[in-house]
Amino acid sequence: MLARVLSGAVLGIDAYLVTVEADVASGLPAFYTVGLPQGAVKEGRERVIAAVQNSGYLIPPKRLTINLAPADIVKSGSAFDLPIAVGILAGTGQMHSLARLERYLLMGELALDGALRPVRGALPIAIAARAAGLNGVILPPQNVAEAAVVDGVEVRGAATLTEVIKFLEGTGDLPLAQVDREALFRSSSTYEADFADVKGQEHVKRALEVAAAGAHNILMVGPPGSGKTMLAQRIPGILPPLTFEEALETTKIHSVAGLLGDGRALICARPFRNPHTTISDAGLIGGGSNPRPGEASLAHNGVLFLDELPEFRRNVLEQLRQPLEDARVTLSRAAISLTYPSRFMLVAAMNPCPCGWHGDSQRRCSCNPLAVQKYMGRVSGPLLDRIDLHVEVPAVRYRDLADTRMGEPSESIRARVAAAREIQRARFDGRPEVHANAHMTSRDIRTFCSIGEASESLLRTALARLGLSARAYYRIKKIARTIADLEGVEEITTAHVSEAVQYRSLDRAAGGAPTAAAPAGR
Repeated sequence: MLARVLSGAVLGIDAYLVTVEADVASGLPAFYTVGLPQGAVKEGRERVIAAVQNSGYLIPPKRLTINLAPADIVKSGSAFDLPIAVGILAGTGQMHSLARLERYLLMGELALDGALRPVRGALPIAIAARAAGLNGVILPPQNVAEAAVVDGVEVRGAATLTEVIKFLEGTGDLPLAQVDREALFRSSSTYEADFADVKGQEHVKRALEVAAAGAHNILMVGPPGSGKTMLAQRIPGILPPLTFEEALETTKIHSVAGLLGDGRALICARPFRNPHTTISDAGLIGGGSNPRPGEASLAHNGVLFLDELPEFRRNVLEQLRQPLEDARVTLSRAAISLTYPSRFMLVAAMNPCPCGWHGDSQRRCSCNPLAVQKYMGRVSGPLLDRIDLHVEVPAVRYRDLADTRMGEPSESIRARVAAAREIQRARFDGRPEVHANAHMTSRDIRTFCSIGEASESLLRTALARLGLSARAYYRIKKIARTIADLEGVEEITTAHVSEAVQYRSLDRAAGGAPTAAAPAGR
């Protein structure tokens, strides 16, 4: 007898339907799984047999053939355990009614006692079930919250194989999961880290506000203990709130990676990813034998923070070029090619030299000029080319540390950033590839970043005297556009351009100005 059960699998961050066909035929007892199954799918044979028998059902001494269609796509993971078990029971006549079998999508890993364990990708699979017009999905209890975010499809949680069989036969019921989206956003979109806790560093706070307002990448250069990490950790709190569409896409990535957590429905706060300097290229960009998203994709719609930037392996850092340029990561393998979204704000921090004290007024640097140059050279020019703002972070002064007054809270800064982003959203309306000023093309810069003669003269002088590069010319214009948006004005003035020039410290250092770690005047 042949039985068909609907299930699903993930390809990239999207899902597709998989038809699990169970054929029970006469012959020597055997259990075959076909359809390009990989490790966990093949091992599912033993889990299914034990779970079926320990749930009070029988595995007949027949020839069992399981086909996972479409058969030309590699199948991985343990989510097919449940549909395979149900298919065997339906094919052997141990289910009395199959009326509901064709209307629900099933997925879940089976424990040896028949209990259901959580799987990856519940959210994109629920979206695929809705697109296919199915009544709903049956999942382990730990996965129902994320799947219930999807409207228009029933999401039911089952704790054991027996509960699933009784529901499909119509002799039992499974609870219908529901999620209050607005309550989720209210409870999860807050940040504990606040800019009010940061002492001093007002010019750095201003630079971070500009960066957040235009989604610009930023590099902070300063001695140890100057607050670079503390400042970076507070950036998500001043970014605009996630929209539901952004939250859904971000949650899909974390669901596929298996990082959503049991019972968590939706990621409502912007991600902040802080990988260690020893990370591999696969860990940062994604990949592996069974490709999974890396830190660059897990930071989608949020912040990717690279502390101690020169300590990362150069070949790893160079992998960031594509996501910084295209806002996506493409993983090509012999059998398949996957694309993960990765539009993030890059925030990097580094010391100015190996000992960390080059240019500091209080501590003496023990590095020779060649060592300083070699250290700064660990970060390639093409990568620096994709970072709009370079900011000097000097050591915090005693009077700032002793000041008992609180700084400006993140909530106030966030309001200004959100207002600037709204101006940009209206400016680039109808162009989904351009979300903010940082994503402007050369044509956009010519259209939206025109400056007057006085500003052009200032910029021309800056390029000549400070040795700014040609690429810095366009970066400065984009930053000036963002500064004008923060003030709510359309015209880019000389003051905007002048401030933007100050955010290219590494270019100034290359042109003979003060070093990246030493503000002018020291």
